[in-house]
Amino acid sequence: MKHSNRILMALAGGSALLALGAATGWWWARHGSAQAPAAMPEKTPAEGRVLYWYDPMYPQQRFDKPGKSPFMDMELVPKYADEGGEGAGVKIDPSVTQNLGVRLATVTRVDLSTQIEASGVVGFNERDVAVVQSRAGGFVERVWPLAPGDVVKAGQPLAELLVPEWAAAQHELLAIRSAGDAALLAAARDRLRLLGMAEGLIREVEQSGTPRSRYTVTTPIGGLLQSLDVRQGMSVTAGQTLARINGLGTVWLEVAVPEALAGAVRPGAVAQAHLAGFPGQAIAGRVTTILPALNEASRSLRVRVELPNRDGRLRPGLSAQVSLGAGSGGTALAVPTEAVIRTGKRALVMVAEEKGRFLPVEVRLGQEIGERTVIASGLAEGQKVVASGQFLIDSEASLSGVMARAAGNPDMPPALHEADAVIEDIDGEEVTLAHGPFRTLSMPGMTMAFPVSKPALLKDLKVGDQVRVAVKETEDGLVVERIEKRGGRQ
Repeated sequence: MKHSNRILMALAGGSALLALGAATGWWWARHGSAQAPAAMPEKTPAEGRVLYWYDPMYPQQRFDKPGKSPFMDMELVPKYADEGGEGAGVKIDPSVTQNLGVRLATVTRVDLSTQIEASGVVGFNERDVAVVQSRAGGFVERVWPLAPGDVVKAGQPLAELLVPEWAAAQHELLAIRSAGDAALLAAARDRLRLLGMAEGLIREVEQSGTPRSRYTVTTPIGGLLQSLDVRQGMSVTAGQTLARINGLGTVWLEVAVPEALAGAVRPGAVAQAHLAGFPGQAIAGRVTTILPALNEASRSLRVRVELPNRDGRLRPGLSAQVSLGAGSGGTALAVPTEAVIRTGKRALVMVAEEKGRFLPVEVRLGQEIGERTVIASGLAEGQKVVASGQFLIDSEASLSGVMARAAGNPDMPPALHEADAVIEDIDGEEVTLAHGPFRTLSMPGMTMAFPVSKPALLKDLKVGDQVRVAVKETEDGLVVERIEKRGGRQ
């Protein structure tokens, strides 16, 4: 009996302990858990709250609670605080930004009267050329030991020619000279000139009284002997080319200027050439000609610079680095060229804003100056742009449906939102479309009527056509700006 009482007492004690534990747990759940946020705060930033709800078709109308749109048969879309206003961009956590290797650059002003760095190749001055021809038909009796590629001086003998037809005309000249008939003497001199005899040789014959049937062909200028087409024993005809000499007093430097800088170079601009063979020395010249055709392979403009070559050390074929004076003066905003994203239809830069936000901004580009590109419009001085990692941020912005902002550029059209659609009805200046989702508007697919900006857009279109439609947001809703036919209903 006593044993049974002890068991009952033990059970009663255990029940009391269980009850006490349950009460303690209930009290902790009500009081202790209420204090838990002090040690581990709940991560619900203010940016995550809903500011308002709106219909993507009529974004100017805001609602303070969710529900059906009064305009369309669709649910209202929430606008969150962290989405910001129009063109707020995409937000990326700073730690993720660091892992992406994002590097920022500042929009600064550059001097437009700057230097264009390019490469060039030294070539012959094609205006300084002499062609040596035979003045009369005859035979080559002697050739000086020269070969193409030799550098010759002015007056260098090339070959000695025998001209038989000069003999009779010279004897006639000497006979008339002895007779003292001035009119016949002038006629005899003219005859020798027509036979190709030089004026100096005619005077020598008159002064010496001895006929000259042989004469030496010499170079009229100094330079490079490019060709020598005369050999001992051969016969030549009047007007036959014997040699070609290219002068070396000046040379041409053909510079390849990138296509983007084609408008910055002007004739007469100062040029400084630096050749690898003459380190530390700059040779000054001027731009003489800008060739009209671009090099199709390198997409570069061919600019001709004339350089002095008094000592003859500038040889055709040498390469050079050239600094060309370019630009029209003044200053302009510029960013690193690597910061520009070219899509083929437009140019974008990623502008870094506060709190880790990045906004794609459409810009209008100017010329490239060194490693920087001039921004004609779209940015302001002092703004921060992404110089590396911008393609990853742009991809994130595209996935998030963020549209590029014109950033105060009046020349840029408003952003268009595109979707595939089928024409259900055409009524004057309005078209009813069964369209797919406008992803950049967060707008699902549906059937609705759209006004068109120009009635001509609906020309040649009919009910059932598959189209690609582009709309823009206005104060009166969405308006069709472009509609392209894809095919008929399937």
